[in-house]
Parts: sequence; structure tokens; C-alpha cells
Amino acid sequence: MMQQFARLKFTSFNIRVPQNWQEPGGDDAKQYSDAFKPEERTTAPGMPPLFQAASMNKYHTDAQKMHIGKIGKFIDDTCSAICSAWGQWQSLASFSGFMVAGPVVTIGILIGPPLQPLILAGGAPMSTPNEMKFTNVISQVISNQWMAFCQTIKCPGLPFYPAYAALPTPVAPPMPNVPFPIGQFVQAAPLVGTDLLKTMMIAQLADPNAPFASQLFESIANAFEQCYNMWKLSTLVTNVMAVATGGTPISPLPAVGTAVMPPGGLV
Repeated sequence: MMQQFARLKFTSFNIRVPQNWQEPGGDDAKQYSDAFKPEERTTAPGMPPLFQAASMNKYHTDAQKMHIGKIGKFIDDTCSAICSAWGQWQSLASFSGFMVAGPVVTIGILIGPPLQPLILAGGAPMSTPNEMKFTNVISQVISNQWMAFCQTIKCPGLPFYPAYAALPTPVAPPMPNVPFPIGQFVQAAPLVGTDLLKTMMIAQLADPNAPFASQLFESIANAFEQCYNMWKLSTLVTNVMAVATGGTPISPLPAVGTAVMPPGGLV
């Protein structure tokens, strides 16, 4: 899914290759046309059209196909590595520091490993110096921003434990929480938004002449944000277990304590 989002975004830029090429006019037009064989003057462009050919001339469609192959593979491999890392991160992430007050739970600290090592180990493109440069920038920015974003995720007061409203026992019986989508938690989504991710990638690359860098960074950042928007609605916080005290059979009180979610609770 992330690959599709990134490819669609990159295609929307309608980048023509060769760039800044203009069809010859006047006396030059015939000379230009005569320089090619009839079968070279009009050829089929490459698909899918991540790039647009400046003309149907064979040399232009060949350049287009070359760019489609190279950039398309980079997008696909990068997005695949990010998704693999995200899946590993989710299986290892845990919550601690939840505060229990009756049925309601607040606060919480989400902890998980850095994404960058997982991305680099997951098949991210590293076969050329240029790929290494772009991959390191993308993986580091996404990793740093995701970690900063996770620190903002807090439970706003959700009814995890309806049975804890009044307990006739001194120790609250352990039970898993009522699952809630992580999207219902407080979170600073702009930290993983397209604009900030792209800006930070461009700044870290520090190469204004790098070809297609802005469009490539925006495409991957936009795909990451779109996947995050889906993830926060579909991913549930489960298996949060409480350690809490209650009341007595004569004077039942709401449970009070803390709760944690071990790894594997984000599903």
C-alpha cells in the first residue's frame, strides 16, 4: 500500500525527461527529424508513467523508461523496508505508566526500538553511493520523527476497565482492557506529517542539485503519512493489565493503580 501511495504521488509531479527539452522549430525541425530513422521518431512510452517522455522519440522514451526503472525500484524497495520495520517495531512496542482511576485510564508511555536500524536491515536500497545517501536520510528522519511522535502519545481518559468502577475486594482482579484504537489517544500527528518529514529530509540531504530529491522525499513522506492515518484507526491497544487496589465488601471503592501493556499488545 505504501508503495502505491508513493508512486501515485511521484507520478502527480508530471516530470518530463529529458528536462527542459524543447521541440526544434523552423528550419531545425526537418533537420532534427531527418537525423532519426522512421521507427525511432515515434515509439511507445514506458509504463507506469512515473516520468513523462519529453517526446515520443526513441531516445526520449528510452530515457523515460530508464528513470521509471531506477526511481520506481528505489521507491518500492524503500517503502517495503519501511513497512517491514514498522511491523517489527509494532511487535516489540510496549506501553507503561498508565494511571488507573476506576474504569478510566490516563497518561501512558509508548516505548519501541528505533526504526532506522530495522529499515536498513529490511532491504532498503544501498547498492550505490547515491542510494546510500538517500536511504540514510530517509530512514534517519523517519526514525527520529517516529520516536518523537511516540513520546506524545497519551491516553486521554478512556474506560479501559468498566468493572473497576467499584470493587468489593482489596486487590483488583487482573483483566485485559477494553481495546481502543490508538487513534483515540492524544498524539502530535504533525510530527510525522508530509510537510515536516519532507523539509527535514531536504535539510539533511543538503544537496539542492540532487535530481528529483524534493519530489522523491515528498512522495515517500506522503505515503508514510497516509499509512499512519490508516494505522491509527485500525491498530488496537490491547492486553493492558492493571495492578490496582479496591475496597471491601462493605465499602466498595473504585480501583486505583497502574497498568502496562507488554510487547504484542498493538494489534
